[in-house]
Amino acid sequence: MNTETLSKLVVLSLPLIALPACVVNSDPIESTTNTKQSTALTQHSKSIGFGPQSPRNIDSKLGHHRLIFSPAPSANSMNLCNIHLHKNAEHKGGEFTTYAGNGDGYKTGYKYSGQLTAAERKPLPEAVCIGEHSAIQSGDTLEVHYVYSTSQVKPGVSLGACVANPIRNPQLRVEGQVIVAVNDDNAANFMEMAEYAVRDQYTQAINIPTDTGTPIQYAGSTTGPSYNEKDSPYQVTWSVRPKVKKVNIKSLGKWCERNVFEEDHAHGVRNLVTDPKSLSPIL
Repeated sequence: MNTETLSKLVVLSLPLIALPACVVNSDPIESTTNTKQSTALTQHSKSIGFGPQSPRNIDSKLGHHRLIFSPAPSANSMNLCNIHLHKNAEHKGGEFTTYAGNGDGYKTGYKYSGQLTAAERKPLPEAVCIGEHSAIQSGDTLEVHYVYSTSQVKPGVSLGACVANPIRNPQLRVEGQVIVAVNDDNAANFMEMAEYAVRDQYTQAINIPTDTGTPIQYAGSTTGPSYNEKDSPYQVTWSVRPKVKKVNIKSLGKWCERNVFEEDHAHGVRNLVTDPKSLSPIL
């Protein structure tokens, strides 16, 4: 869950900018850069003392962070406030363990470790969800974040939609689902996966997959590459499913063309947090 800027309410926010028609790819970075960023993060953690961090390897329960905060309520007792995408999975584990390579926010993260057919991998004539640093083509892995808040809010633009006056520090929960974009009209429809409705007075994402394994829940933080060298101060209860969902890439492109969240591209990823002192234990 990306938090690149702060709003006037001192809340989470994803900057929305006008995007060019073409993609300007980020160059790969030196292999030592990620190591240096990890070292800087560890030093920052020692000096600041924020809470446990994200993303992490969900296959490992190891974590020695001393700060403990109360888990957010279940998603059905909170309000959906935002849905957004990250290019490649931010978390590692389950069916997404293939390292995408070194990259400062882009061209890094983790990919689906399973096999796709030639038909599923067949590229579209044009990529979809084109952003300044990336675009989505058949075979790409993404991590979907369904963000929930205890504030009385409605789905909206950026993570600033998750906060409402006068409560500026709501509890936050992210339901994470890793997907693979495939060239298959019979695959899951992302337009449907992003549908929401009010149920029992709470706004809910009504079609989060239920066939992608038991979610791994843990205490963590917001994510995004702006926190590669410093801790995120925000506390988030995570629920990440270990299996991927194959999604029709055409439906994904259609969602990027128009949605209430004004999300038209996939965001970058934060480096995997590996220092046990920065991670909460998974019980």
